[in-house]
Amino acid sequence: MGPINELWEIVAVVSVLLVGAFAAVVALVRGRGGDTKTAPRPPRGGSEGDVLEQERPRAGLPEGGDEEVLNRGGGVAVEPDSPTVPVIERPDSARGRLQRLRARLARSNSAMGNALLALLSRGGLSETDWEAVEDTLLASDLGVEATQELVSSLRTQVKVDGTTDPALVKQWLHDDLLRLVDPTMDRRIAASRTEGLPAVILVVGVNGTGKTTTVGKLGRVLVAEDLDLVFGAADTFRAAAAEQLTTWGERVGVPTVRSMQEGADPASVAFEAVKGGIEMESDVVIIDTAGRLHTKRGLMDELGKIKRVIEKLAPVSEVLLVLDATTGQNGMRQAEEFAKEVAITGLVLTKMDGTAKGGIVVNVQRKLGVPVKLVGLGEGPDDLAPFDPEAFVSAIIG
Repeated sequence: MGPINELWEIVAVVSVLLVGAFAAVVALVRGRGGDTKTAPRPPRGGSEGDVLEQERPRAGLPEGGDEEVLNRGGGVAVEPDSPTVPVIERPDSARGRLQRLRARLARSNSAMGNALLALLSRGGLSETDWEAVEDTLLASDLGVEATQELVSSLRTQVKVDGTTDPALVKQWLHDDLLRLVDPTMDRRIAASRTEGLPAVILVVGVNGTGKTTTVGKLGRVLVAEDLDLVFGAADTFRAAAAEQLTTWGERVGVPTVRSMQEGADPASVAFEAVKGGIEMESDVVIIDTAGRLHTKRGLMDELGKIKRVIEKLAPVSEVLLVLDATTGQNGMRQAEEFAKEVAITGLVLTKMDGTAKGGIVVNVQRKLGVPVKLVGLGEGPDDLAPFDPEAFVSAIIG
């Protein structure tokens, strides 16, 4: 082998060695490149520690994307709907309600008081004037007998005193009206447990007087006195009545016993309500009954049956007759017929803030011999007030 050939062999070997060394270096560099991290570019205006808004983790978001989240909760995670817990209302105290509502009462009865004061303050009253006084009282639904008594008393006082001082005449009128309303009557609601049994209040009346609403409002009056109640929906002819009473109860935490079958025996429902009240050791059970015309003999007999069935478990403490105060003399006839069937213990006059005449209070008490215990003076849930004779008379004569 010549010298030239030996030289090319040496060059070839060196070339191979150089190529291999270069490849090894490249491989080494690539193999170590995984250990190298490049710091992210800081966002504009930020520092290296800042992260772009869209890169922040969104913990707790439900699946479905941002649009669904925004629609459901304004961009925050929304928990599944939980069962709604009804908010129990705390009714206004019954004490002093009538005084607070005197303005409403005065609006519907001030015409009578103003007319009387105008007549009596004239002086030199003639027979024609006294006839006008009498007509004004009769128009207020006071009744013939009470009107004659009041006119006779006023005539005597005017004759003896000989004065026409408006303040004195107003006082005479106040005193005589208060005597006729009779503040000595017991107007308390029998709502106390006796001998381990709840008081039972039966609420009756004709259609359209507002019985179911009255039961609901009476419940609020008693709840405000810290009494435990049960409602009995014995008006089984109107499904809406049971629903309405249930709603009234739910608002103040009072359970309602009702039948899910329309037209069920109302006496059975009343029986079960009282039974439930006994088992729950309630203070009061209030039974709502269906409205019935006083001329329908069968329905009136049914009312007697309801009372008899209840009394197999507990005595009936109260039978409250609800009357629409705007019906005047027709309401009086209704009251008398109901009193024949069940022993009425008290009266509830609704719509006293409307076109009612204040004299009906005197008239109905005289006819039945039982007191007006409650009056309805508006549509609000706490617009049922215990009757206060003094506040009532003061509202009439201003």
